[in-house]
Amino acid sequence: MGNHRDPADIEELLELIEAGSAEQAHVTIGEMMDSVGRRSFGPVVLLVGLILVTPLSGVPGMPTLMGLLTLLTLGQLLLGRKYFWLPGWLVARRIPRKKLVQGLEMLRPAARRIDRLIRPRCSPLVRGPGLYVMALACMAIAVVMPATEIVPFSASIAGLALMTFGLSMISKDGLLALFAWGIALAGPVILARYFAG
Repeated sequence: MGNHRDPADIEELLELIEAGSAEQAHVTIGEMMDSVGRRSFGPVVLLVGLILVTPLSGVPGMPTLMGLLTLLTLGQLLLGRKYFWLPGWLVARRIPRKKLVQGLEMLRPAARRIDRLIRPRCSPLVRGPGLYVMALACMAIAVVMPATEIVPFSASIAGLALMTFGLSMISKDGLLALFAWGIALAGPVILARYFAG
């Protein structure tokens, strides 16, 4: 059964993902989403970002898949849906649990430090119109995700932006949202310099 409330921070999200996939050789996208909750969009964006900042971003097709997941999820938010639908082939995509857990464990020390800093503040930036503008930014990142397959480390930069946006959504931290905007705006500059070079 899925989670009945949103995770409060990154560390709780990591624990939910690990617990939801215990004793399995592989874990599906759908199982991870059931673990973190399918009733709101912040945890999904945070989940996508977390996957992309781990070595899993180097798996061929993974950035594109995560981009599609982001587009479908946030597109439904913009349409006003409270629950979202995803195609079966997408939620059935499997990830080796060992690689997933190794990646999540790498993030745990940083997660503890970040979690101590976040708190509700500057709420207009993460509510109402602010939330919808953030959703549009995440969708823009998702659209260029296929290009990150060929630019070293760019998927991780995109993942960091999505992770920060997702965390600001669930923590209602507008200051963190501003930091996410900074990362998101830096991404296109890095891509442009790569292709120009």
